[in-house]
Amino acid sequence: MKDFIETAAVSSQTAPGKTGTGFRRFSHLSGCPDLAHAVFDRTGGVSTPPFDSLNVGFSTGDDPGAVMENRSRILSFLGLSRALFVNQVHGSDILMLPAAKADPQLFWKPGIPAPKTCITADGMVTDLPDLALVIQVADCQAVLLADPRKKVIANVHSGWRGSLENIIGTCVDVMTGRFGCRPQDILAGISPSLGPCCAEFKHFRKEIPQHLWQYKHPDKHYFDFWALSCDQLLEKGLRPDHVKNMCLCTRCRPDRFFSYRNAKKTGRFACAIGLL
Repeated sequence: MKDFIETAAVSSQTAPGKTGTGFRRFSHLSGCPDLAHAVFDRTGGVSTPPFDSLNVGFSTGDDPGAVMENRSRILSFLGLSRALFVNQVHGSDILMLPAAKADPQLFWKPGIPAPKTCITADGMVTDLPDLALVIQVADCQAVLLADPRKKVIANVHSGWRGSLENIIGTCVDVMTGRFGCRPQDILAGISPSLGPCCAEFKHFRKEIPQHLWQYKHPDKHYFDFWALSCDQLLEKGLRPDHVKNMCLCTRCRPDRFFSYRNAKKTGRFACAIGLL
């Protein structure tokens, strides 16, 4: 399965200026002139332990003022003025935001503690410019999607429950069915997340359907959700060379990423994509 997937040429850098924000980018998404994206790590923010330091999650218990400053920093880095954060619940609902019907009350902007309305969803699709779609991560996958031809983007929160419901495939269906995208034009990037080295499911017989046991380690109770996500994208018609995985495990790298399995009480790092 992995033979068909090209590991991302990851740009691990530090943003210029006073923030010192650490980030990574996908090479194929970086080649799109109308696109801004970044997978931010946990460094370069103002939050104190255990949320140190670039935590973007209001629901973690962190100081709201610190979260606002951290969110402002990632928006400034992306060159965008507003962001969309959803209430992530490990489901399979996709929020569609066509430019003609977008509600500005959903968006977060620097200087406000939270948007007036927060919709529960685990995926977002839009063709609206100057808007960062942000997924908050602490082990689950963020899957960034972009169609540079139609200028449509998406961001998906795919934890293990979302993976079982194939939320990634559902999001591709929304892009093709509602926004007119072609699967072969869509670019996909899988963020740092819980890797096959650490995705242990001791009760997998009760939690995971048998047809997905093919992704289990032959001798241990570990599952390769990276491979599952890649397969779900390929099954929807994406080209193998358009699917890239950073192959970085959050639990193995608590120095760079927030990990719930590693620390429980922790922050959320941002995976963001937007149209310029």
